Amino acid sequence: MAAPMSEGSPALEPGAAPYGNFPNYSRFHPPEGRVSLLPGGLLQSLFPAAARPLLGLDVGCNSGELSVALYRHLLGLQESEGSLDQPAAGKDLNLLCCDIDPVLIERAQQCSPFPASISFANLDIMDSSAREPFLRSYLGRFGRSTFDVVFCMSVTMWIHLNHGDSGLMEFLSFLSSLCKYLLIEPQPWKCYRAAARRLRKLGRKDFDHFRSLAINGDMAERITQILTKNCAMELVCCFGSTSWDRSLLLFKSNGLNHEGGESSEREQ
Repeated sequence: MAAPMSEGSPALEPGAAPYGNFPNYSRFHPPEGRVSLLPGGLLQSLFPAAARPLLGLDVGCNSGELSVALYRHLLGLQESEGSLDQPAAGKDLNLLCCDIDPVLIERAQQCSPFPASISFANLDIMDSSAREPFLRSYLGRFGRSTFDVVFCMSVTMWIHLNHGDSGLMEFLSFLSSLCKYLLIEPQPWKCYRAAARRLRKLGRKDFDHFRSLAINGDMAERITQILTKNCAMELVCCFGSTSWDRSLLLFKSNGLNHEGGESSEREQ
């Protein structure tokens, strides 16, 4: 886990965030650049007959700005609206957001406008001994074993650089087993090169796996291949690309073991 910053610390240089845990990420990639690509009423179209609340998981949430923006957009809430204005929001969607950096999570918890329906947790998603009991406990509160939707926004590169090809494959397999729908935003290969270059400029050790990665090139296509060929998912839609050249891809599980009213939907 990256060393946490103290409140009085100067902001990390970009290359000094080896897990993507930038302290001011939303300033250079604003949430609006992603949520504006998603159609209104998306949850209703994906889950027309599913029981509420729907359950969502945001992996690698940073300090929560994008998580909150996604939550508002998916529920059709205005920018100024919080839990005081919309006390019933949690009846439609509960969102669990996790990140490897405890300082970012603390900031997210302090600033959340929906503390009753958006939960922020410090979690290394690649640590199976930590993630499995934690996620099982959260899901168990709702009588569930999987999430309806998982969000993975600009996280795959950091998993890949720090855990290698096998780590990326295991990560994608785990996410696909955890949900009915997966919304993922892979970083393109040029971002890998830029991240490695920033580390070198700072005189730091290169990412352990960067030079040995066999999964490379068109990362949106490579991740699509992994999810569709190895993880029993199908590509539903590409919602387009952000201004910083990252695609938003929606996948659906082909498995039959996901709850959330799926049987009701098949009967329609």
